[in-house]
Amino acid sequence: MSLTWIARRLAIGLAVLPLVAGAQAWPARPVNWVVPYPAGGPADVIARAIAPRMARELGQPVLVENLGGVGGALAAQKVLNAPADGYTVLQGSPNEVILAPLARAAVKLRLEDFVLVSPATNNPLVLVTRKALAADDLDAFAALARSSAAQPLTYGSVGVGSMFHLAAEDLAARMDARVMHVPYSGGAPLIQDLGGANLDFALMPFTTGYLGLAETGRLKILAVASKQRLAQMKNVPTFAESRVAADYEAGAWAGPMVRKGTPEAVVERLHKALQASLADPQVRTTLEASGSQVSERMSLAEAARFLAAEAERYRTLARRIGVRPE
Repeated sequence: MSLTWIARRLAIGLAVLPLVAGAQAWPARPVNWVVPYPAGGPADVIARAIAPRMARELGQPVLVENLGGVGGALAAQKVLNAPADGYTVLQGSPNEVILAPLARAAVKLRLEDFVLVSPATNNPLVLVTRKALAADDLDAFAALARSSAAQPLTYGSVGVGSMFHLAAEDLAARMDARVMHVPYSGGAPLIQDLGGANLDFALMPFTTGYLGLAETGRLKILAVASKQRLAQMKNVPTFAESRVAADYEAGAWAGPMVRKGTPEAVVERLHKALQASLADPQVRTTLEASGSQVSERMSLAEAARFLAAEAERYRTLARRIGVRPE
């Protein structure tokens, strides 16, 4: 064994050591958790419930940043513009990484640019309407929507091509009704307009905040798009109990995503921290109290397969509804 060979091996080892040490030391500074909608909406509530526990697991602050706009793509693009080092994390969902590129010509990001750490939550969609709308159940709502062809019912979503846009158009097609879309920058301003009777209805992810609005007479909750009634509102029927959309089921999942190329050790650290956070009884109680259901535990490989299947499902729905880039 020559001295030259030993020197070369030593040099290679010294070059690799900083990379290994860097991965082990991650994170060495705060992690930025980017929420693609304004403060106060369901996505914001989820992030703020998980972030403090994630910070304890990671040993660094996890800072929640709200960046709405372009159907969530503005926040997604910020994550892609940042280094692939795990310090900038997207609160991701199908809206930003699957649907925004299909609906907006200006959005150039691709699903393949992201890695899903794991789904964290799922919120079943609920049909909410302005208080004075002349319908108190889903079948009556369908009849009203069909009879309003001359002046279609208006509905809101968090943007053209968003899952809530697609869900409402899908429901309208099932009801054989014509409706009019009104896009918003986030869920909070949408609900504000609904409560102010400036909008007729929306299909939105359930949060317990809607219960207070319903109790005070600002809106009505007609049905939930899940197989079973929700524990928080057992008096609200499911879509399955209706005649017009008995097979309709829809929910909004969310989970942290990072830019592709992020070191595997960093992604694994995030995954471990997220799973520990979601297993924390206090975090689960906080999420469930807000209306979110904690997702089943997935490995990184399972999360990748889940994201691919969701992409195919939403792309098929977008084609059927006729979503085109604008």
